[in-house]
Amino acid sequence: MKLNEISDNEGATHSHKRLGRGIGSGKGKTGGRGVKGQKSRSGVAINGFEGGQMPLYRRLPKRGFKNPFSKDYNAVSLARIQTAVDAGKLDAGATIDAAALIKAGVIRRAKDGVRVLGGEGDLKAKLNLDVAGVSKSAQEKIEKAGGSVKLPVVAEPVRKMAPKPKKTD
Repeated sequence: MKLNEISDNEGATHSHKRLGRGIGSGKGKTGGRGVKGQKSRSGVAINGFEGGQMPLYRRLPKRGFKNPFSKDYNAVSLARIQTAVDAGKLDAGATIDAAALIKAGVIRRAKDGVRVLGGEGDLKAKLNLDVAGVSKSAQEKIEKAGGSVKLPVVAEPVRKMAPKPKKTD
C-alpha cells in the first residue's frame, strides 16, 4: 500500500452541491436560501436578534462582579515541597522562590506568585522561603523546623481625606 493509493470508503464523502446554477440543478434560482428577506441577502449577521423583541441577553439581569485587581496564586503545600526536597529536586539550603519551584517541577508556571499552605504532614527540612503568601499553619510549621519566610512588603494605602469646611456663623 502506498500513500497515493489511500482513499476514503465508498460513500464516506459527498461532493459539494453547486448553488445557483440553474433550475435543473435542484439548487437554482434562490440557491437554497428561501425567498427574499434579510437572510436571503449576503452579509447578514443577526445572532441574538429577535425581530425587534428585547433579546434574551438584554432581558436577563446582570450578575456578579469581576475584580480587576484580584490575584491568582499558585497554591503549594508544605508536603509537596518536602517531597521535592527529599527527592533532591529542591536545595533546602538555598532560598526557595517561584523560579526554584518551577525548575524543580513543583509548579508549572508562576501566576501572580506562590502561596504556601500547611495542610497535612510535617516539614523536616529547614527552609528559607521567598513567596507571595503563607498560611498560618504553614508559617508555624516552617518556624518550628527552624526555617524562615520572606513575604513581599505591601504598602498600606494612604487615604487622604478632604479637609472639612470651616463653619462660619
